Amino acid sequence: MTSEGIDRLIRPDLVTFSGYSASTSPETLKGKVEVPVESIIKLDANENPYGCSPRVNKALAACSYLNIYPDDGQTRLRKLLGEYTGIDARHIVAGGGSNQLIDLVLRLFITEGDEVINCVPTFGIYSFSTVLCGGALVEVPRDENFAANVGAVKAAINKKTKMVFLANPNSPTGNTTSQKDILEILDTGVPVLVDEAYYEFSGETVAPLLSQYENLMVLRTFSKWAGLAGLRVGYGLFPPEIADYLLRTKIPYNVNVAALVAVEESLKDLDYLLGRVKAIVAERERLFGELKKLKFLRPFPSQANFIFCSVLNGKASEIQQKLRNKGILVRYFAEPLLRDSIRISVGKPEHTDALIKALQEIGG
Repeated sequence: MTSEGIDRLIRPDLVTFSGYSASTSPETLKGKVEVPVESIIKLDANENPYGCSPRVNKALAACSYLNIYPDDGQTRLRKLLGEYTGIDARHIVAGGGSNQLIDLVLRLFITEGDEVINCVPTFGIYSFSTVLCGGALVEVPRDENFAANVGAVKAAINKKTKMVFLANPNSPTGNTTSQKDILEILDTGVPVLVDEAYYEFSGETVAPLLSQYENLMVLRTFSKWAGLAGLRVGYGLFPPEIADYLLRTKIPYNVNVAALVAVEESLKDLDYLLGRVKAIVAERERLFGELKKLKFLRPFPSQANFIFCSVLNGKASEIQQKLRNKGILVRYFAEPLLRDSIRISVGKPEHTDALIKALQEIGG
């Protein structure tokens, strides 16, 4: 069979599928920017600039069972996560990043033609995974301050609706949705997935409501607060019946041994990690104040570990490129609801200083 023949066998709805725009890896920029690769300041993917707990590095170096498959039932991991969250282990399922759990949940609920309500602009993986799972996206625009439009969400619900996605805090805008609004959506009875990837930075959660709502699902991750983005480990809090289904339908051994070791050591070092979270939150507020002084940007208040800015003068793509040339990576957006905007991850104080200096030079 020719390659052209193989191409004709691909799912027609994926022929024009554009995929997900991931962050830039510094090593790919060698020789393309004004600074050495090791001096690049990476503020484009909401990673923890302080890295993981020192305990993680020591434990991984000493781990003697990387040749053995992990416990597929996640028994110890679920117990540890239960102790951390205060939620019984029977509600918990872990995955290779919360992205994997988003895909798992959609595969569980969605058949072709089922509808998924997405409060846009928001995290791109929701639409990415919905399309891959054969679902139909129903996009409900947020207001001018990026608050979810609860009335419009409720009006969009019909017999085909199988899921409502709600990032809290929202990504890439950083704002939260009140518990009152979330409850109003939950009261419709439609499955609601509340993504709390930035919970440790916001302190806001609906997890205690799990026992009251059989349609509530909550996602968390170790990528941001615990500095484990490279190991890909997230988890979800689900009604027990849904957790059972997910454990049966997930890929075997979906959380690797290194990630299991890292999670356990992270949970033994909460004082250190949460101290870093406090440092990031404090730096977030300082960064917000400095960005407000720049006349060509409008920063939005954030409860996450990043700040979203509208570009008032100039093009976001040009600002992003000029910063990249100086060795500072930020994310920019060009899609209609986010046109000419940038998102800046919170770094260390010295990263903020370098960023603001570079922005001042760019703004003239």
